[in-house]
Amino acid sequence: MARVIISGGGTGGHVFPAIAIADAVKVAAPETEILFVGANGKIEMEKVPKAGYKIIGLNISGFQRKLSLRNLSFPFKLAASMFKAFMVVRKFRPDVAVGVGGYASGPVLKIANSMNIPTVLQEQNSFAGVTNRILASKASAVCVAYDGLERFFPKDKIIFTGNPVRKDILDKKINAAKARNTLGLDQNKKTVLIFGGSLGARTINEAVLANADALLEMRDVNIIWQVGKIYYDEYVNGPLSGKDNIKILSFIEDMDIAYSAADIVVCRAGALTISELAILGKASILIPSPNVAEDHQTVNAMSLVNKGAAVLVKDVNAKEELISEIQSLLNDEVKKNGLESNIKYFAKPEAAKQIAAEILKICAKKGT
Repeated sequence: MARVIISGGGTGGHVFPAIAIADAVKVAAPETEILFVGANGKIEMEKVPKAGYKIIGLNISGFQRKLSLRNLSFPFKLAASMFKAFMVVRKFRPDVAVGVGGYASGPVLKIANSMNIPTVLQEQNSFAGVTNRILASKASAVCVAYDGLERFFPKDKIIFTGNPVRKDILDKKINAAKARNTLGLDQNKKTVLIFGGSLGARTINEAVLANADALLEMRDVNIIWQVGKIYYDEYVNGPLSGKDNIKILSFIEDMDIAYSAADIVVCRAGALTISELAILGKASILIPSPNVAEDHQTVNAMSLVNKGAAVLVKDVNAKEELISEIQSLLNDEVKKNGLESNIKYFAKPEAAKQIAAEILKICAKKGT
């Protein structure tokens, strides 16, 4: 029986691919024992158990790139996390350790390497994360979703798989009219989905609110606006609340329904989101977050823009440009259809299955 540790997280962009990989491993080899290791207080500690897997948390956080008192505690947290990771790996005895990026993957994969346990990395972005760059030299395989990652990883270890997406997205079977009806919206109106990732995005929310008057005039359009849990109280009783054609949500549990309802999607340019948009063939307006390492979301977005697969609005210009871009796209069926067609070039629906096959192949080699 194979044993696999999957580590990493911090955001939905790390956690949901990790769960998708675990699900694919269990489909291919149901007897496989899987253990997750994440960071205490992060989204994985909620989402992983909900998906049916055991998870152990490390008291680890990221190093702040700006001067911060929080950095004083970083060495102590790292040392404690390394020790706990050692105890977890030694007790679980995995055949393979998989890192999906994020705080917890560093300590776990470092320990696995020191114990000669094969490691597999999954890099979601077009600009590789620091943790994966550090770990790549000793990895057995690095699964990537974009071209050009040879500048970060050994070329002979790279496997182009695409990003795994959630099973509910892949299994989408609901049409737009039914999805809108499920959400309590007019099923005959064009619909715009606006969200800022699992935690919400302040700039996107502020851009929507700044254009409240224009949105209120768009009575023939449904708006699904996911503001994020931490921003919900701030916006739920604002000028856009209580309207039949506008749904203000803290979190969207059933993203498959929200995507199905939407003609246009407005969102950040995280790797997981882009993979979902590609598989579903959605016309999108991307607003890359400026608060990410190496501005990698802009790099992600430009990969699509350069192929006529998405519209880009810079974060600093969102208040001024977002609504006009939405209106323009709603009124230009030819452009919208072009975006829907071109983004499918980036779709990799077999990503999780391919990564799972690589993991199980390494497990098999170790067992011989």
